[in-house]
This record gives sequence, C-alpha cells and structure tokens, in this order.
Amino acid sequence: MGGRTYRITHPASVDDLLDEEDFEHDERLPYWAELWPSAVALARALAREDLAGKRSIELGCGVGLPTVVALSRGAKVLATDHNEAALDFAAHNASANAGREPETALLDWFSPDDLPPFDLVFAADVLYERRNAPALANLVPKLLAADGEALLADPRRPPAPAFLETIEARGFGISTESMVVEQGEREVRVLLHRIKGAPLV
Repeated sequence: MGGRTYRITHPASVDDLLDEEDFEHDERLPYWAELWPSAVALARALAREDLAGKRSIELGCGVGLPTVVALSRGAKVLATDHNEAALDFAAHNASANAGREPETALLDWFSPDDLPPFDLVFAADVLYERRNAPALANLVPKLLAADGEALLADPRRPPAPAFLETIEARGFGISTESMVVEQGEREVRVLLHRIKGAPLV
C-alpha cells in the first residue's frame, strides 16, 4: 500500500468480544475488531496523499489501519472510537507500523465533546446503522476547518445516501471514487466520498 507493507493486529475472534450488557444498553456490537474492506480502501486513498502536518481525526478507528497510514504520511492524528479496546489496538498498530502513536479519545457521535477543527476528517464503514447518518451529518461539519475536507469510505450501506444528501444540502461539495477491495475470494466495491467546501450559513 503506497509502496509499504502494514501488519495490523486485531482480535482473533469477534464472537469472543460480544458483551450482552453493551448490546442491551445500545445494541453495541464489536464492529471495531474487524479489518473491513472500507478501511483498506480508505487507507489506500490516504497512502496517495501528502498529509505532512495536517491535523486529522479518524471517526470509528477500530484497529486503526487508516490512522496508521495517515501517521506514516505525516499527519497528526486523533484516533477516536466508542470502545476503549479499539483505541488500544489502534495505538499498538500505529507504534508497530509507523513508529509513533496517535492521540486517542473516546467519542460519542450523538453527544460529542467539543473538539478543535481539523484539516482532515476520515472514516471507514461508519454508516452501518440508520441512526448514524444524522449524527455524522451533524458531527462532520463541526469538525472540519474552513478549508478542510472529509474522506468517507462506504461499501454502499443503505443509510449512506441520507448522510450524503444532508451534507450536500448544507453546502458541501461531494466527489465520489469507486474502489475494489479483495476480501478472501470475493471483491467488495467501496465508494470513497470526498467532502469539501464551506457549509451554508
């Protein structure tokens, strides 16, 4: 990827991470523990970018492949997730592959803490639940600096169009690139959405 090989550590069995209490509370499943095709597509896109000095944030970092690549390309990264274990894996993978760790923080998309603006906001396969679309459509513009951009990799999840329509209605421009990621014996088509421009006031 970008002329480099990355070795990403992740849990051997997602089923072993299921927590009945978390699921009963908010139907929370350990999605973070998989290395999803969208994360690979996003990482490939980031590997093409010169990110030197860019203040960046990953939403839903999981085991952290895109964060690792962004760090390797010179970005300053805040890796966020709703699961503490995900942050531990992302930090470990960054240290092992990029020689340095990102900042990390727990982040609730539905009631986020105040954060500074970022030059780059990136996320992979975060629109797997319908409730995530309005939450992220509200959050992403708040995180973007005036001349910043967001990269969202999505394998055509049903909630994605609602998110994109809301973002466009707020005055942002969107360009989309189609990428194919091999997963075992099948190919997964991932759409990479690049979001830029100042929102309407």
